Amino acid sequence: MEAWKQLIGEKALEKGIINDPQWLGKLDEPMPVWVVLELILKCMERMESDYSSYD
Repeated sequence: MEAWKQLIGEKALEKGIINDPQWLGKLDEPMPVWVVLELILKCMERMESDYSSYD
């Protein structure tokens, strides 16, 4: 596996985007759509703020 793919997987694991280190050995395998959607939702939840605007 290419080093850049491994690096992306390690960063995703470090940031908590993926929870299972076994994914690092499966980076070239196809992912089900539900997994991709779950990852996107996790990222969106982290980007949302906990406060509301005064405007």
